[in-house]
Amino acid sequence: QLQASGGGLVQAGGSLRLSCAASGSISSINYMGWYRQAPGKQRELVAIISRRGTTNYLESVKGRFTISRDNAKNTWYLQMNSLKPEDTAVYYCNAVQYSATHYWGQGTLVTVSS
Repeated sequence: QLQASGGGLVQAGGSLRLSCAASGSISSINYMGWYRQAPGKQRELVAIISRRGTTNYLESVKGRFTISRDNAKNTWYLQMNSLKPEDTAVYYCNAVQYSATHYWGQGTLVTVSS
């Protein structure tokens, strides 16, 4: 019900843009976010945006990543610039409805080579 796309292989310093589209059956989304999980590590919140546009970022990505959303399309994005090898992970999109129900995308792999 959440379809993530945009991952891939990029050199350090490069950019990628992730997209996540929610199916029409998912409505009343309050928060849209991106998480990531690197091998051997716990999943962590990378960025989140509220319906009103309030954003919050993982400290290590501030100034490099930008989250945005298109409410009309039920779609959100993660623009990732100045990528570092430590950004390598599987990125998951997440949606939280006003009812507090969570939805997860299937994950998209981002690999940053040094």
